[in-house]
Amino acid sequence: MQIATDIASFTCICCPLGCEVEVSFDEQGGVADIAGHSCKRGAKYAANEAVRPERTITAVLPVAGCLEPVSVKTAGAVPKVLVRDVLRAIAGLRLEAPVHAGQRLLGDVCGTGVDVVATKSVF
Repeated sequence: MQIATDIASFTCICCPLGCEVEVSFDEQGGVADIAGHSCKRGAKYAANEAVRPERTITAVLPVAGCLEPVSVKTAGAVPKVLVRDVLRAIAGLRLEAPVHAGQRLLGDVCGTGVDVVATKSVF
């Protein structure tokens, strides 16, 4: 049996229940126990959030030749510690019309292995 040395609390965002989940850590900083979740998704979310939090990033960018901006997002979650760097990389994009929904605008942003894609088309 491992002895928990620290506890972190999270509100699960996987479903509307919003469970208050507690994660206990072992002496090495790994997850020792998870309590308070109503489903497996909540346990997985809390364990990941405790040791390696990630976020999906969204933004809106201007498009040259178009009055309407385009919304973009990361195709997957990126490490939370890199959010500012990813936003800087996204802000550095210079787009020209047309841009199509699903179009890859930036590959492997900040070495995360995640692409930045357009979420709508503008012409």
